[in-house]
Amino acid sequence: MAEDGENDGMEIKLETAPHDPRFQTTNQAKHCWSRYIEYHACVKQKGEEDSECQKFKRWYKSLCPNEWLENWDEQRASGTFPGPV
Repeated sequence: MAEDGENDGMEIKLETAPHDPRFQTTNQAKHCWSRYIEYHACVKQKGEEDSECQKFKRWYKSLCPNEWLENWDEQRASGTFPGPV
């Protein structure tokens, strides 16, 4: 718990993406990639504010290295992203 009144009594909940039986190994690269793709497909269909889309966003942000996300976002912006989104 925070000291000196930090967070003013707010409880911080840390969580990551739930177990996915498609990704059995400790290397979570495919899991990261899939959640990133699922998020952007969801946003395309339902909009960025949709709670299901936000769930995918939380999951990919907890699984993927920031450097990968920055590169993928740049690729999507420039139209060179290799994925289906």
